[in-house]
Amino acid sequence: MSFFIRKNQRGAKRKNGATVTDSRPKTYKEKKRLAHDDEISSHSEGENDDSKVYSESEDEETVQEKRLRLTKEYIQEIENQERLRREEEDIDKSIIAHRLKEDLLEQSGRLRRTVADSYEKIDETLIKHLHCKDHKQPITCLTISPDCQSLFTASKDCTIVKWSLVEFKKVAVIKRVEKKASREIKGHKTVVQSLTISSDGKFLASGDLENQVHIWDPITMKWLHTFKGHRAGITGLVFRRGTHTLYSASMDRTVKIWNLDEMSYVETLLGHQDAITSIDALTKERAITAGGRDNSVRVWKIPEESQLIFNGHQGSIDCVRLVNEDHFVSCGDDGMLSLWGSQKKKPLFSIPNAHGVDESNNQANWISSVAALTNTDLIASGSQDGFIRLWKCGENFRNLSPLMSVPACGFVNSLAFSSDGKMLIAGLGQEHRLGRWWRNGSSKNEILIIPLKQHEKS
Repeated sequence: MSFFIRKNQRGAKRKNGATVTDSRPKTYKEKKRLAHDDEISSHSEGENDDSKVYSESEDEETVQEKRLRLTKEYIQEIENQERLRREEEDIDKSIIAHRLKEDLLEQSGRLRRTVADSYEKIDETLIKHLHCKDHKQPITCLTISPDCQSLFTASKDCTIVKWSLVEFKKVAVIKRVEKKASREIKGHKTVVQSLTISSDGKFLASGDLENQVHIWDPITMKWLHTFKGHRAGITGLVFRRGTHTLYSASMDRTVKIWNLDEMSYVETLLGHQDAITSIDALTKERAITAGGRDNSVRVWKIPEESQLIFNGHQGSIDCVRLVNEDHFVSCGDDGMLSLWGSQKKKPLFSIPNAHGVDESNNQANWISSVAALTNTDLIASGSQDGFIRLWKCGENFRNLSPLMSVPACGFVNSLAFSSDGKMLIAGLGQEHRLGRWWRNGSSKNEILIIPLKQHEKS
């Protein structure tokens, strides 16, 4: 009220010593100013109205209530975060536990994923054919990088080619070295019969008929080292998984072990009575070999310095592959595809004439290659009958049943599944990889990239 009064007092005029209030009509601005003064006065008068203050406080949150509300919200946020963290920990623990269980089963040879029935029928229009002028002669061997991004192939023309499995084109070539070339030029002078790559993708190994094993950098394709020691051609190479230990098989009937960390020789395994034609290994410190015309498959237990001998074929055993640590599959010139277990000396199951009979001589078609998708029930085999055949392993590996077939013209000299199970790759030639007994002039020296697609899970 005092503010209002002082304003009106300042608005009065003094006349003849007396205070006189101006009673003239106010202008618009003066009226507006007076109305504003009245509004201020009404607010001032209401400041001491306890009932008005009380009614307004009913609609507003007190400081104490606000503090309590924020505390509850903060506690709820912490609870939500902890709940999510616990769920993630539970998921991570379950994944880790599942992975550890699979690793344990894999090492013991008991891991088995049933995937064969999950694959769709192969669409032949999606099969890719790779050719290059560097492979003028039959493809003899191939290997796929662990990340499934690169493919390495070799042929009878002594060359090694690196391919991109993303762009499906040639990336690099290790060309044939002429016999009179300088020793500083590294490469193969004779037929390359075997290729393998380490499980970490650090080393690529190749073996030829000049008894040498060359080690390369698979990224740059630069030469790293050469191992000498075999007295006959190299027919098979394989790395022990998770290590840089290399096993080499030879026509000299021996298996040699090499340490690539130190680039040194380790030891020699003796036992076969004829040229070794194939070798394979997984995680355990052991290797499996096919002895060609000695009609045996041998499992080498390296730490125990012992070997297991298996007999069952009626002819030369040309290829053997491990399905898991305790089961393997073999094939040969008798046309038989056999499935084995390490606890029995005879095959668990065999399919005679698995690729039919040659009408020209009424003999079984020679099975030249076989592959297994590791720790699953899926197997593939190749011959010269015009088809690559896929097979399913039955329960407890007690049988083999045909799954599907893929047209392939020529000799199927090499087969390999990609580690992710999305591709089957075949190396084809006009001749058999081990000799020149027959020639199929209508076929091509090429690589087939066969896509494998699984049914979508509902």
